Amino acid sequence: MSTDWIAEYRRLSQGHRHEAGVPAAWETYREPAAPPLSEGEVREAEAELGIAFPEEYREHLLRVSAGGRFNRLERGPEGWGWRGDRETNYDLLAEPFPHPDSYAAYDDELGEREPPREDAAAWAVWDAECGVLQERKTAGAVSIREGGCGFHTLLVVTGPHRGEMWFDSRATCDLIVPMRFRGRPATFADWVAHPGVDMVAY
Repeated sequence: MSTDWIAEYRRLSQGHRHEAGVPAAWETYREPAAPPLSEGEVREAEAELGIAFPEEYREHLLRVSAGGRFNRLERGPEGWGWRGDRETNYDLLAEPFPHPDSYAAYDDELGEREPPREDAAAWAVWDAECGVLQERKTAGAVSIREGGCGFHTLLVVTGPHRGEMWFDSRATCDLIVPMRFRGRPATFADWVAHPGVDMVAY
């Protein structure tokens, strides 16, 4: 049975949050550090979101702060989530984060079979299939901070890369790349402790 790509894309798009009154994500750069969360709050957030936070991030929430230079984790009108974050797909949060190698061939194949724009119906279906793939590229990851101009720093929360930091640069080069620190995958603690270090590996 063939996939109804338009319906699937509409379904997945519902996983984003657009809470009224949430400030623009860039404002998190100047937002003061939020107080830490309690163990009960962290457990409640994990249960509601269907994930277990990576250890370093969890410790930061409990011992240091719930936010500051990154999106604040808080309980809002739609439940637990990250303040100012409109990029994370909450419906895909519990799915394993996919390494780009796992979908590279499919991505290339999709590009090669783009139908002519004159065939509006076929192009709409193809565009929706592309949209589904784009949504799934960041499954299992939180957009922890917006970098402006469509760039986002990702914290992986599920799958083999759990706890690693990645950079979403699809706005210009259509790539999601791992951040590295001293020759190894950068963790949340690395990223927080070394804010001035360029960890992105292209």
